Amino acid sequence: MLNTTSTYPKYFILLGIPGLEPSYVSVALFFFLMYAISLIGNLTLLFIIRLDRNLHEPMYIFLSMLSSVDLVLTSTTTPKVLAILWVDAKEISYEACLTQMFFIHAFACIESSILLAMAFDRYVAICHPLRYTSLLTIRGVLFIGLGSLGRGVGTVMPLPILFRRLSLCGNNVIHHSFCDHIAVVKLACSDATLNSIYGLATALLVVAVDLIFIVWSYVLILHAVFRLKSREARLKALSTCASHICAILVFYLTVVLSSVVQRFGKTVPLYVIILLANVYLMLPPFINPLIYGIRTKQIRHRIVTLLHCQVINKD
Repeated sequence: MLNTTSTYPKYFILLGIPGLEPSYVSVALFFFLMYAISLIGNLTLLFIIRLDRNLHEPMYIFLSMLSSVDLVLTSTTTPKVLAILWVDAKEISYEACLTQMFFIHAFACIESSILLAMAFDRYVAICHPLRYTSLLTIRGVLFIGLGSLGRGVGTVMPLPILFRRLSLCGNNVIHHSFCDHIAVVKLACSDATLNSIYGLATALLVVAVDLIFIVWSYVLILHAVFRLKSREARLKALSTCASHICAILVFYLTVVLSSVVQRFGKTVPLYVIILLANVYLMLPPFINPLIYGIRTKQIRHRIVTLLHCQVINKD
């Protein structure tokens, strides 16, 4: 497959996880279980929030957005990763690869925006409870959701466009299990400086800006909480933030760790880099529904009620 500035390969070869070939079956089984639980958990959350009108509030609408993003994020990569590990289906078309790359990074950006919006929701609920319904209307929440979608799409759209201008010189073997931007750009035999700078700048700006505002929100929240006179009131206020804090830690720690290791971990084995990249896409969709299902009283109660009804119907 010749490749110049005007031509490109018809397909790429994804190597999977080089170095772990003897463990592919075990790794695939673990990934499959995580994916299955992610699908069941997030679809259950969406079903319950849609079913129960008492949950049609800003916090739960943001949670349904988070579950929807998680479903797209994990479904964009995991089925292809499982196909590589189980049946050695390593080929992916050029267009499908760029599409996968776009969806991965766009929806990671959208998830970061939704987590920021949820921090704002908690800030208003705790620091300005009397203005909560006026500041966070359903229309306003939907506008925030559309803004998050537009931000993710607009920020990441240049990545595949910039990649199309590169020469690959016949290189079509991607040392990864999915079409990650850094791994794909490494195939270029022409100057890819602009691609690398834009990709790094985008990641830093999204993560840095969102984290700054999230941390600032929680500084204000903690300031308001510790001004409460009752210890019980303080604990109750903090408990409403526990699930969100866990979701933030899971998402940002895995994203930052994966990005740092992939860009600067020169001595880190390739299979470790690829596993970390898979973890940052698969762990939040796996953990988030478990966190919110266990920690959120209304959702937990609704799940128990549904399970109880199912048992009664079977009897």
